[in-house]
Amino acid sequence: MDFREAFIEFALEREALRFGCFTTKAGRASPYFFNAGLFHDGIALQRLGRFYAQAIAAAALPFDMLFGPAYKGIPLAASLAIILAESGRKAPFAYNRKEAKDHGEGGSLIGAPLQGRVLIVDDVISAGTSVRESVAQIRAAGATPAGVVIALDRMERGQGARSAVQEVEQDYGIPVVAVATLEDLLRYLTHQPEFIASQNAILAYRSQYGIAA
Repeated sequence: MDFREAFIEFALEREALRFGCFTTKAGRASPYFFNAGLFHDGIALQRLGRFYAQAIAAAALPFDMLFGPAYKGIPLAASLAIILAESGRKAPFAYNRKEAKDHGEGGSLIGAPLQGRVLIVDDVISAGTSVRESVAQIRAAGATPAGVVIALDRMERGQGARSAVQEVEQDYGIPVVAVATLEDLLRYLTHQPEFIASQNAILAYRSQYGIAA
């Protein structure tokens, strides 16, 4: 089984991917919802880290270290670093605080010093805010953003004709790698008769808000 299909099955099993009627941040009525916060135990994070590692390997994305934006990116970067270590690759990682600390070690960054090519690890890209902030922090440290890896690309338009993922790629000149995309989800649902109603609802949603594959 392709890792993208396996990831979708895993997300459904953990109910991190659900079908129904949900309101997005943009106020749209979406027929599906993805919440990486529901991968909330060690086994789930281990499997999720492996899917991220497979996506990075498939994209042949070069990097020197990982960065996890607060908050969801923190456990994602940590789990990916552990999975990479199991395969013999030592990948330092860092993450940020939402508010700078003025005592102890101070500052807003924790972990390894930002240097070299830094891969940002997050769950999804909605408005792209966390990526913008991460890119600014990485560049301010004298390092280079190497790209972004996310769990799911909704392939959905933002305010204009481009998706949030496309905006990040074009505005910052860095690649965005997704474990799975909306196209992968629709391809999976095609072979699952019990989800035909959900597939039709997603197709209608894509025709209204989606971008071209």
